[in-house]
Amino acid sequence: MDPGKVPDAGSGVVTPTNWGKSTPATTERKFLRGPSSRLAELWRALGIFAELIRGFRKLHFAGPCVTVFGSARFLEDHPHYALARKTAAALGRAGFSIMTGGGPGIMEAANRGAREAGTPSIGCNIVLPKEQKPNPYLDMWLEFPHFFVRKVMLVKYSYAFVVMPGGLGTMDELFEISTLIQTGKVRNFPVVLMGVAFWQPLIDYLRHTLLEAGTIDRADVDRILVTDDPEKAVNRIRDAAMKEFGLTYGPKLKRHWFFGEKR
Repeated sequence: MDPGKVPDAGSGVVTPTNWGKSTPATTERKFLRGPSSRLAELWRALGIFAELIRGFRKLHFAGPCVTVFGSARFLEDHPHYALARKTAAALGRAGFSIMTGGGPGIMEAANRGAREAGTPSIGCNIVLPKEQKPNPYLDMWLEFPHFFVRKVMLVKYSYAFVVMPGGLGTMDELFEISTLIQTGKVRNFPVVLMGVAFWQPLIDYLRHTLLEAGTIDRADVDRILVTDDPEKAVNRIRDAAMKEFGLTYGPKLKRHWFFGEKR
């Protein structure tokens, strides 16, 4: 029998062990290709647990954060890059740390704005077959083999989400956050789309197709702020953080030597 195939129990049907999902390569591809031995699955689960714990320990004192999503493909001379940089700087001056995916493009612009505002600039980088290098404006960064672990970190420490123009990854992040809010898994944290011209067709689609079809509620659209004005975005986020979630400018979390937390 082909070593890359296994028979389904009781059916005689031969199924590829990778279920057609991937070829052997990165950790995440191996994770998604289908069943492995029980020992391998246990070992993989322990590795994911360790990845989560490493992120929790590293980011425990990072907040309160605003996570900025957006394309890695915009260069420094693009207006979207400039808008992300300006927005992140305004958020930094309002007292928020800035967290991104840690790569180039919009992520670099947001981390650059954070650095200029003197607020913590944090990156959660993903390990890809084509290496994505951390941008040079990070005060702290982590690398994650698994996209879903990285997403946990980008959500867990944030009080709001700013979504700049982007591609499939940005859309994935936007709709995952929106789903978490819709289902009550995340409280009604602000979601701000920066770039009216870019996002208006999507908002029109949500209102005139999904809403009219009854597949979403009006609140799912109305809670999203679409703007070109960084100060308007900051005001929405700051007001929500303070009025709805009790965030203040009071004392920060303390570090403890017996947890190995450096001062």
